[in-house]
Amino acid sequence: MLGFDITNDIFAENAWYFRNALVRANYNDLKNGVHATTEFLELFLGNLLLDEQNELHNRSMHISGVFQGYKKPDIGMEKPDIGMEKPDIEIKFTKKTMSHIRRLFDCFGKEKIFGRSDAKNVLGLKDSTVSELLKKLLEADVIEPISGYGKGRYRFKG
Repeated sequence: MLGFDITNDIFAENAWYFRNALVRANYNDLKNGVHATTEFLELFLGNLLLDEQNELHNRSMHISGVFQGYKKPDIGMEKPDIGMEKPDIEIKFTKKTMSHIRRLFDCFGKEKIFGRSDAKNVLGLKDSTVSELLKKLLEADVIEPISGYGKGRYRFKG
């Protein structure tokens, strides 16, 4: 339609190169000085549309040279002694998570025992999301597991 005589041969012979050229045209790693470039895609299209004879080598697209100055730190073989105490870490919740916590607390308070399905019904979230929330609350020492009522039962700490 546009006057170009094109076959699929170049795609068949250089499929991997074409795929990688598309990736490089969209890949950025600004922290390491890697910027997206259409250079390799242009070489491919030059061969396809303009009958140019550019050499198409995947190795020319490698960005590994950017990381040559990087050396993995030597952490040794000895395991560090981290002790048995949990460190006192301040856990910050997002506004959305705080909203969920308040809704649960308003519903159950410090006295009522609840589980994942109870929290799911109150919040209207998926099982996996509620499980993650409960895990965060346990890690932050906001709720405590309660035994004697079945597995996965909790109460807000006083």
